[in-house]
This record gives sequence, structure tokens and C-alpha cells, in this order.
Amino acid sequence: MEQTQTDNYLKMLSLHRIREIYIKEAENAANTNLSYQEYLHRLVEQQVLSKIERSINRKTQLACFPQIKRLEEFDFSFQPKINEKLIRELATLEFMNDSKNILFIGAPGVGKTHLAISIGIKATQARKRVLFYTAEQLTQQLAAAEVSGRLAKMLDLMTRIDLLIIDELGYLSLTRQTAKLFFQLISKRYERGSVIVTSNKPFEQWGEIFNDDVVAAAILDRLLHHSYPFLINGKSFRLKTINK
Repeated sequence: MEQTQTDNYLKMLSLHRIREIYIKEAENAANTNLSYQEYLHRLVEQQVLSKIERSINRKTQLACFPQIKRLEEFDFSFQPKINEKLIRELATLEFMNDSKNILFIGAPGVGKTHLAISIGIKATQARKRVLFYTAEQLTQQLAAAEVSGRLAKMLDLMTRIDLLIIDELGYLSLTRQTAKLFFQLISKRYERGSVIVTSNKPFEQWGEIFNDDVVAAAILDRLLHHSYPFLINGKSFRLKTINK
């Protein structure tokens, strides 16, 4: 009867992790002569860790990563020209405190998206708000928001995100209108939140992406002002897999 009441109280308080472990932990405490305070500390600690884990999982889910890629899995030996030390420093997320940006530029398959996602994963593990888009998805959503009169609301939402990742910029050219919407987004986030961009086009070709050299220059000016650009000239990981 007493255990049932305790279970109900813990359930009412949403202390689900403690509800799962308090009996076993009580047995462990008795066997190891833990004090009441030590026993309580272990229960509360496990509840907090469980809450943090759920928060991280939720933020990772909301980030909409297309797949999970971790920095520990990246083969720097295959891309020796990438500054591994700097990448690992960026993975500490210090750059986000100053709203700095990261730009990964290079041919398809060199690891740009992997690095972008892996830093995004680090951010969600630090319980930061992250959103991942391909450039096509993002511009489509911006255009739809403009048509429906929700553009201002969407831009405000994007400003509150701690880290915005824009993948595959340059695979499709934008219309002049979507290019202007993209510019509004970058301007809105300028010095307010970090952006990671991956692109297969070097900076001098960004005028082709946006169908407007002036808009492209304005976007680059804001992205590059406080940034870490990586120009990756290396072999394709995909070809490496195929050739095995």
C-alpha cells in the first residue's frame, strides 16, 4: 500500500525516473551503508540526468537533421587539408557566444554536411536551439510564408534559433525574389545568431546562385564579417566508399 502511494505521488510530480529506480537504489543504499542524504542525492541526480537527456533528444529531434553525423566519426586523415584543430575548437561552441558563422565550401562529397551536422549535434547536446534546412527547403518555406503573410513571424522565429544550418546552397539557383527573402533572413540574424552554410560554389560564383551580384555581395558581406570559412579541396568520401 505504501509503495503504491509513493508511486502515485512520484507519478503526480512527474518524477518518472525516481519512480523507476527508488526501490533498487534503496536496496543499494542499504547494502553500501549510504546515508539518507546520499540516497536522496542519487535519486535527484538520476532524475536531473534523465530530464537533461530528454531535453537533448527533443532538441535533436526538433533540429530536423537528415541523419545523425558525429564529429568523432569524421575521418580527418582522408581530408588532411581541413584544419582539424580549428574544427574541434569550433565544436566547443564558443563561436556561438559571439554570433559568428561557419562556411564550408567545396565539391560534393568532401564532408561539408557531415561537419555541419556534427557541430549542430554538439549544439543540441549543449541544449541549444538548432534548425537544419537545405537551401531549397528554406527558400521554399520563406516564399510560402511571404505568400501567406507569415514572413515576419517566420523571420522572428529564425532570429530566436541559436544555430541555423543551411545546407547545399548553390545546387539550385534562386529566383530574384527568393534571393531577396534569403537576404532578409541573413540580415535578420546578422550579429544575433550563428549560421553554418555549406555550398559547392566558391564565393565568386555566388552571384549565379542568387541571380543578382548585388544581393550576393550583401549576403556574403554579412556572413563573412564574423566567420570561419573552410575551403575544402579534397577527395570525395562517397567515391572512397564506392571504391572499397
